[in-house]
Amino acid sequence: MDVSSMREAGLVRRFGAVPAGLLLALFFALPLGALVVSAGADHGSAFMRLAQDPLVISAFGHSLALALGAGTVSLAIGLPLAMVLAAQSPERRRWLLAMLGVPLAFSGLVIAYGFILAFGRAGFVTSLLAHIGADPASVGSLIYTTAGLVMAYAYYLIPRVALMLFPAIANLDRRPLEAALTLGASPLRALIDVSLRELWPSIAAAWCLVTSIALGTYGTALALAGTQINILPLLMYLKLSDGQTDFPLAAALSLVLTAGCTCVLALGECLARQRRN
Repeated sequence: MDVSSMREAGLVRRFGAVPAGLLLALFFALPLGALVVSAGADHGSAFMRLAQDPLVISAFGHSLALALGAGTVSLAIGLPLAMVLAAQSPERRRWLLAMLGVPLAFSGLVIAYGFILAFGRAGFVTSLLAHIGADPASVGSLIYTTAGLVMAYAYYLIPRVALMLFPAIANLDRRPLEAALTLGASPLRALIDVSLRELWPSIAAAWCLVTSIALGTYGTALALAGTQINILPLLMYLKLSDGQTDFPLAAALSLVLTAGCTCVLALGECLARQRRN
């Protein structure tokens, strides 16, 4: 390596992180600081109002249940899907990966409207089920409930799980698995005791990531349920609506939601690190 290349490498090591640091400061640190200042106005009374508001406590419980349900359903479907991807030929895998990327290109509003057209009270799936005796009113109202939100969230969270776990499964060393099968273990036993033990850090990280996304998702819930379902993102929307603008309380809610998402992600990192150690 000549002198100029060494100098360039030294500059990259010394100043290469500066653009990322500036972006982090402008688009994360400054907005977060503004939230802290707004929530701390009037000696932090917004946090006291949050703790005393039963609506906020209920919203936190509903948000947590929704996030856990969506994350678990997405993992339960995304993990086998990633295994199927890893077993495909390279040509077929490229097509499947391209198809998996389609839901990720849609916004939450587009997904919500698609679910309404398919599973709403006048949706084509609801109409088909009505022909075989199902009650269209009951079936069509399902997507406007918490269970419906779990289905809508899982639509774009399942591809994330599959795309995250596919590389880990494709690069998994199969020799311990084949040794367990040779020694008499059943395929299911070998899968649980050998493969899943190796994949546990990736599985935990994927579950925590999609759960944190579901905890803070806003557009899909607003388009599907409006403000009928009491979850934290929609409660923040109400606090910032034209009728009742309450910036300190909305800022405090934002910090609570940010802390919840951060805790879920930190849990995944702790589980993964504990397993690696």
